[in-house]
Parts: sequence; structure tokens; C-alpha cells
Amino acid sequence: MDRSSTVPASGVVPERRSVVRLGVAGALVGGAYRRGDVEVDRESGRVVAVGVGGTGAGMAVPGLVDLQVNGFAGVDFLTADVGGYAHAGAALARTGVLAYQPTLITSRAGQTVAAIETAAKARAAPGGARILGVHLEGPFLSPARPGTHPAGLLRAPDTELIGRLLAAGPVTQVTLAPELPGALEVVSACVQAGVLVSCGHSDATAAEAHAAFDRGARSVTHLFDAMRPFTHRDPGIAGAALTRDDVFVGVIADPGHLAPEAVRLAFQAARDRVVLVTDVLAAGGCLDGHYRLGDVEFDVSGGTARRADGTLVGTTITLLDAVRGACAAGVPPEAALNAATRTPAALFPQAGLGLLRPGDRADVLVLDDALTLRTVLREAREL
Repeated sequence: MDRSSTVPASGVVPERRSVVRLGVAGALVGGAYRRGDVEVDRESGRVVAVGVGGTGAGMAVPGLVDLQVNGFAGVDFLTADVGGYAHAGAALARTGVLAYQPTLITSRAGQTVAAIETAAKARAAPGGARILGVHLEGPFLSPARPGTHPAGLLRAPDTELIGRLLAAGPVTQVTLAPELPGALEVVSACVQAGVLVSCGHSDATAAEAHAAFDRGARSVTHLFDAMRPFTHRDPGIAGAALTRDDVFVGVIADPGHLAPEAVRLAFQAARDRVVLVTDVLAAGGCLDGHYRLGDVEFDVSGGTARRADGTLVGTTITLLDAVRGACAAGVPPEAALNAATRTPAALFPQAGLGLLRPGDRADVLVLDDALTLRTVLREAREL
């Protein structure tokens, strides 16, 4: 018996009025489902015990981690102020996302620098979902695969520019197209700085993708979307990533972005390396209408975001929607939940994310059997 993850050997939990049980039937602990209730201490903000006997319903899971959030609740992170971050962070936390990367699409260098500086200030403010750091999705993207990024603002990879952007604040991830001239040098500069490099918005062949992965790129941004299509003689970046054990793959489990077979394929090929992301926009958590993403204008109708020319623009889903979307595609719930908790947390090993063991910070969600959110706890306190 692993006493580190159960009640004390005596079978008696010391009486503390601040210790409460969550009333669940089981919990996701260490990536696996464990039967039994969970106890948390409101005073210390920590998990006390898991696998506790008793009756309950539903499941406790660690707080969700979303590594690609363009905005939420009417806030676009490219133009947000600190107050906007506070508003969006509180709204994200209510959906179960307790840690995230604000993601900045391609824009003018000065605007990007200002946005990074604002994110740094917001990161230091208490409350809401925790800001891990900034994800720069651009500007070093392929003009052949721009998606919704403004094509006129795309830039050739430039070590001087990336140095300026990294110096502006807490950049934790950079997405680039590895086939572009100078991209491998930027990969090396980011890796040396401790920044996660992700390949995306790319027309790279498999060989070009492997070259970036060999340099230290460790991730792919929204697998299959805005990249060279996979074919049996030209597997491209998707084929390269799925066949390597050292590369994580971001997946948007939303029917508008990926067919169910594509979602299942990703999990079957890279189960412990799939990171569910939303790529959610400022329109997330809002009504249909007209919105902006940096310099890009788009409309949301029926929850689907498109530019006037029909180009798909991000999503309006929550990360728990993505978990349910993966399950609807045939992915087991345990695997889908891990892809929104434990796996993204593995990219931030010092952050204490994605954990639900005695002594861990009690950032915990309680879900019912349909994976509907019942309760959000941040440091054992209900939001």
C-alpha cells in the first residue's frame, strides 16, 4: 500500500476543522483513476489525502492547464491591460482552467513587446487563473500556412528580433515554421533561453521538421491545422511529430478543427504526448457577434468563429469542452483528462501543476459522471 497517497497508517485523520472531504467517488492521481474520496485543508490550501473510504459521486481532477489562449470573456490578450487580464483570468478559472499561457498572434514588433510587458505585470497580480508565461504564435510563420495570421506582418526568422521579444518579459513558448531560412538558429536561441519551441503554421517536410526537433523543438502547435497535410509519401510535420517519442502535440478537439478520426489518431499514436488546447478567442464565454484578434476582425455565429473570407479563426470552446470533445471522438476519459492536466504540466515541471497527491496545492476540480464541472477549488477554497 502506498501510504503517501492514502490516509495515515493508523487509519485516523487528525481532527482539523479546516479539513473537508470533496464527496467524490474517485480522483485522477498520477495520471490514473483511483477510487475513494479526497480530503483538502482549507487552512494550508493543500491536499491532505486521496483514496479515502466513503460514498460519493463524480471525480476530482487537478486544475486544467491551457497552453493556447488568445483571449476570453471579451478580452483579447494582444491589446489587453492588466484589468482585462484579471477579468479574463477570473472567467477562465470558473471554467476549470487554473493555469494558462496567454497567446499572442502575429503583430507588429512594438505591439508584441508592449503586450508581453503587460502580461508580465498581470502575471504578478493575485487571483484568477495562473499565468505561466506568454506563448508567441508568430511572427516567424510560413506565408503558405498563415491561417488567420495577418500575412503582411509575417517575418523571416531573426535571432535579433527573438532576443528583443524574449527580453520583454516572461515568454515561455514560441511557435515558428522550421523550414524558413534562419529558423534553426532561432530554435537554438530559444532552447538556450529555456523557452519551449513549437513547430506550427508550417509547410515543412518531415525532414525539415526532424531537423528542428533535433535542435530542441519539443512541440507542435495545433496538430493537422495550418500545416502541410499528411500523405503516405509526404508525411510532413504531422507524421514526423507523431512518430517521435520526444515531441508533444497540441490538439484542438473541436469538430470544426478536427474530425473524430484525427483526434483518435493523435491519441493512439501519441497518447502520453497529446496536449489538449483550445486556441480560444476573446469571444470565448461570450455571445455570438463581431470581435477582433489583434488586427484580425471576425464574426462568431453558432459558436464558430470565421473571418469574412470564411477562414476559421480559433475557437470559442472551453478546455473542458475539448476534453468532452475528445471523449466524444472515442478517447477514454482518463486519457483526455490527462491531456488537459498532467501532460501540459510536464512541460512546466517546476510549476507544481497537474498534481493531486497529499501535500500538493489543492487546485482541484470536481466533475460529475458526464464530465460537467461541479466545483472549482483554488488552494482548497471554492471559487
